[in-house]
Amino acid sequence: MNKAYVLVTILFFGSLCSYGQSIQDLIDEVSLPELTQKINEFSGEIPTTVNGNSVTIINRQQANNDLAADYLVEQFQAMDNLTITDQAFNSNGRNIIATQVGKTNPNNIYIICAHYDTVADYCADDNATGTIAVLEVARILSQQCMDNTIVYALWDEEEIGLLGSNFYANQAVANGDNILGVLNMDMMGYDSDSPGQPGDNQFDIDYRNIAGSVAMKDDIISVLNSYTFDLSVVEVNPGTTASDHSSFWFAGNFPNDAISAVLVGESWETNDETPFYHTSGDRASTLDFQYYHEMVKLITAYTATKGGLLDVDNTVSQNMTMLTSNEDLASSYQWYDCDTDMAITGATSQSFVPSSNGNYAVEITMGSCTERSECLLFEALNVASFEDGEVIVYPNPVKNHLQIESGNISDLEMKLYDMSGKLVRSIQSASGTLTTIDVKRLPQGVYFLSVLNSEKGGTFKIIKE
Repeated sequence: MNKAYVLVTILFFGSLCSYGQSIQDLIDEVSLPELTQKINEFSGEIPTTVNGNSVTIINRQQANNDLAADYLVEQFQAMDNLTITDQAFNSNGRNIIATQVGKTNPNNIYIICAHYDTVADYCADDNATGTIAVLEVARILSQQCMDNTIVYALWDEEEIGLLGSNFYANQAVANGDNILGVLNMDMMGYDSDSPGQPGDNQFDIDYRNIAGSVAMKDDIISVLNSYTFDLSVVEVNPGTTASDHSSFWFAGNFPNDAISAVLVGESWETNDETPFYHTSGDRASTLDFQYYHEMVKLITAYTATKGGLLDVDNTVSQNMTMLTSNEDLASSYQWYDCDTDMAITGATSQSFVPSSNGNYAVEITMGSCTERSECLLFEALNVASFEDGEVIVYPNPVKNHLQIESGNISDLEMKLYDMSGKLVRSIQSASGTLTTIDVKRLPQGVYFLSVLNSEKGGTFKIIKE
């Protein structure tokens, strides 16, 4: 499982939330450090781990790229909600395909894709950039429930005739797959302006008036104009046929079987492509990673838009006592210890009171959709705001009646939770009073007493005998 950690400071009143999952939130999740790391790994600049061994993937030419294919399989395997197909289409060719099945319209298919084979060593722009973009979009969207099916496809043997994508496209036509659009990425990391500096940041969309490709181009531009990206589009019509999108244009019996498809990449149309094309000089150091980051954010936004985010709130609120799922309508909840990636026994309520500080997440289910929240660092326990003697709780362990002396602390709200986060007792107390909570009918076990007012708070671990 991919784990993201959010560090928060617990307040003694009010609550804090992890971020919701709007399309803008997903755009914001596109990670420049992640992209940079993976480009350097996949283009052989730094070692990585494949099949448990430290390796360096310098060459991905079609007769010598099983190591690269294995790397891609393992990357997809580390993600949630994906079915992985290692599709052998000839003695050397391997398409690596991950499918995220839609929850509402599983037969409506959108494909985002890139080729991973090369003609020389390194080849960062052509096409580690497209390959890693697919992985990054999958990393983010595989954590979400989508209306439609998304196929994350990485083609082999593009460089010797689009063989991998041709095989897949013709097979899809024969199977009657309902492919609504194919977005192909090929060479999307070079921009001649100084990296990270203001410039034109142009990119091409190659399309033709084939199937719904014109409308698909318009949809991408609509997304470009709906959010903030440091990019400028160049429309290319008729678009090139020299990459994998054209396999879908001409699949089966043209034009009857044609499939909507476009190519997105750096701007060949304005002569702003890498000067290191098809040479071992095509290395990560020649890329404009800030430009590339913007490109991947655009692809993420488009894919999330067409995939259709289901209306599930997988965010979590927390206060000093507990964590609470913000989704009120889930059919089930399961809290997880993120440090062990293990489900917590009995923690199946909307709220959860941790018995120790740590990283926690909740998995929520609504119908056929299951999503897990980000992991939140909970470290409220053992952090006291009351001074010694201001609030006294006794006896502990307790059998029948729990006593709370509050001295001069006024307007206290007291809530008792069981281990699953379920509220079992609640009472208000004025200042200078002795409050009694009847617990004699509660089952034996561990409980947590939250004592709060508008200024201070405390959590007390209670043992019921």
